[in-house]
Amino acid sequence: MARAELADVIAQGRGEVRADLVLKGGRVFDLVTGELVVGDVAICGETIVGVFEEYQGVREIDCRGKILVPGFIDTHLHIESSLVTPFEFDRCVCPRGVTTAICDPHEIANVAGLVGIRYFLDASARTVMDIRVQLSSCVPSTHMETTGARLEAADLVPLMDHPRVIGLAEFMNYPGVIHRDPGCMAKLEAFRGRHIDGHAPLLSGRDLNAYIAAGIRTEHEATSAAEAIEKLRKGMRVLIREGSVSKDLHALAEIITERHSPYIAFCTDDRNPLDIAEHGHLDYVIRTAIALGAAPLAVYRAASLSAAEAFGLKDRGLIAPGKRADIVVIQDLATCNAEAVICGGVVVDDAAFAGRKVIEPVARHSVKARRIEPAHFRTAGNRGETHVIGILPGKIITEHLIEEITPENGDKRPDVARDLVKIAVIERHGVNGNMATGFVRGFGLERGAIASTVCHDHHNIAVVGVDYNDMSIAANRLGEIEGGFVVVLDGKVLAEVALPVAGLMSLEPFEVVQAALVKLRAAARVLGVVLEEPFLQLAFLALPVIPHLKITDFGMVDVDRFEVIA
Repeated sequence: MARAELADVIAQGRGEVRADLVLKGGRVFDLVTGELVVGDVAICGETIVGVFEEYQGVREIDCRGKILVPGFIDTHLHIESSLVTPFEFDRCVCPRGVTTAICDPHEIANVAGLVGIRYFLDASARTVMDIRVQLSSCVPSTHMETTGARLEAADLVPLMDHPRVIGLAEFMNYPGVIHRDPGCMAKLEAFRGRHIDGHAPLLSGRDLNAYIAAGIRTEHEATSAAEAIEKLRKGMRVLIREGSVSKDLHALAEIITERHSPYIAFCTDDRNPLDIAEHGHLDYVIRTAIALGAAPLAVYRAASLSAAEAFGLKDRGLIAPGKRADIVVIQDLATCNAEAVICGGVVVDDAAFAGRKVIEPVARHSVKARRIEPAHFRTAGNRGETHVIGILPGKIITEHLIEEITPENGDKRPDVARDLVKIAVIERHGVNGNMATGFVRGFGLERGAIASTVCHDHHNIAVVGVDYNDMSIAANRLGEIEGGFVVVLDGKVLAEVALPVAGLMSLEPFEVVQAALVKLRAAARVLGVVLEEPFLQLAFLALPVIPHLKITDFGMVDVDRFEVIA
């Protein structure tokens, strides 16, 4: 801040001159004392300069009868999972009160490498909301998958001092940490003393001690109160996740107390426009937590102040002098419906979004899979004993089931009566042409096929189906539309959503994507699918760092043993 700007801040704070913007007469929710305090909020540029006093402004907004709370901070998410570009994500969630998003662009990084990360860094400087970037630590997430890129410590170090970068993103390869894999060690050493985000589902005891001792500060994979409490006791900040697939808020609601709130925060991880439109984003997390019995002070602290403190963002999280002017105007604490949003001193409206300089997307034409024939989905074997992925709705953890599937003419066929359907992962980066097949239970699929290039984190093609011809049509169609989602029945495409940016993001406005997802979900239900979010659920079935059984283009992966099943 130049001296003249600093002088303006001081003068406006003293009331010597009119403030640039004044929010008049609202009740400020003080996250230190828990009180609702009536008074004006004066803003100079992007900085709050006065509270709890009376001010005059060049522009004034009447907030009488309203409550003012600090802007919400999403502490861990993959913007790519919103299926739109960072600019459309900005327009989608900033009006709901999300003024800061701490993202890990490892989805696009697994497809396009540093090109993808730099795209996010460039976009983040142009959005209305403040997007901060964690550098992707695990590209690929393990040695048991094929990706379009590989990032080592030497690739990330030149970006670590970028002004939009906070630190190192979720370290998913926790076995690599505790067993001191050389590549993991190089990244941990390079970012020693900086923020390192964690990812350690079900890790406990001495292994958890070792993982945290490596310098990892925050973690979002706790799925039970007991797991979360152990991590809190050992000094980790727990990020309570409520996404479109992994929904942990209900299980962790009991830890959202005023005692714990300085050390917890909220995140969405993966949430699509359909879910945001129907339920909300962090605003949904806030009102749901309160409805579950959490104290409003604990909830709003976790949504802003505690989140800011956890990631070293000392300039935000409170409505107080000197803090960044990120403010949400609501009617009451329980419903958390944003009526107005101020982000960095800017009133969030159509004019603010229209004033952005949008940049061209990258990673087009990234689906380079070989052509698939129906016979490719045959699963050879002469033993009936079969490993089956068991879906747990609302969780990305899966069961490792063993079922008897008798081979017929050298092929293990889907068995709809037992909800045992075929799943396949097809390498799509043009690297090796790998393909693996297996079985999954939990979709409820009775006919046809669904397919996707959103396939964490390698983002190869994932196909689930009953009919091999429909499965091949679905897989090949993804190549024709540059990636996305497809539903096929009896040789015909019932619905599709094109995601041509790295096979992950649409070029359309979020409203268009939302409408397309409604049709896609309806088409999936025609096939018998019972899952609320079948495509995002499918994406996580291919992530070999989440227990217990997954599938990649290498084959079925026993995550507990951290090995591909022979």
